[in-house]
Amino acid sequence: MALPTDTSRLDGRRVIITGGASGMGEGLVKAFPQLGARVVSLDLTEGTGRQIAEASGAGFVAADVSDPDSVDAAMDAAVQQLGGLDVLVHAAGIAPSSPAESTSIALWTRVMTINALGTLLTNQAAFRHMRSTGGQIINFASAAGVVGLPNKSAYAASKGAVVAFTRTAAAEWARYGITVNAIAPAIWTPMYDKTRSEMSPEQLAAHDAMMSAAVPIGGKLGDIETDFVPVLAFYASTGAKFMTGQTVSVDGGTLMVR
Repeated sequence: MALPTDTSRLDGRRVIITGGASGMGEGLVKAFPQLGARVVSLDLTEGTGRQIAEASGAGFVAADVSDPDSVDAAMDAAVQQLGGLDVLVHAAGIAPSSPAESTSIALWTRVMTINALGTLLTNQAAFRHMRSTGGQIINFASAAGVVGLPNKSAYAASKGAVVAFTRTAAAEWARYGITVNAIAPAIWTPMYDKTRSEMSPEQLAAHDAMMSAAVPIGGKLGDIETDFVPVLAFYASTGAKFMTGQTVSVDGGTLMVR
């Protein structure tokens, strides 16, 4: 019997990561080269994005995931740097607050364009490069797109679109050897630090009490390096080649997908 495929290393894997200038995308750009992957980071924030990539041993290409021409040009340039494409990790996105009753058309359009259209554009661009060779696509969904999230109506709707598109693409592209999965993370990031800093002591205490009850493992958001990177490394490895169309919760048990 053949030994199982190594799922802790990414040696030789050619990976494009969008949203690599901050948050979870930044964490992956820093970690994946250490696991043996060849990485190109894509982000709209060129200065910071390039600095992070170069310090991590990764390449960088500026890209606006909401613009078709920008996505196509950036993906082509990244694939040229890598000499091919095995994995797309599409982490880029925004999450502004927007109560359902007062979400403006402008905000709705902006969030859907970046989060939902951005998923379509980056996935289609990856497909064109993977069609003849196969590959793995990992999109960023959210529990908000499955069960909703108060005060995040546009964000929740956009992530619901990501979940539905991921399942559809997984079914359609399987014949090309392309897997498409979604990650629903609940991970502590600098953006979350900023959110916490804007809370009053009373609000923060109430929030932490809520999180303690909502997250079965540990009672708080997970850590990028220890809780998030290992899961994404598996889904970017050849060990995950028989899994597709899944929404995987990396959230301490908050969203138990059925």
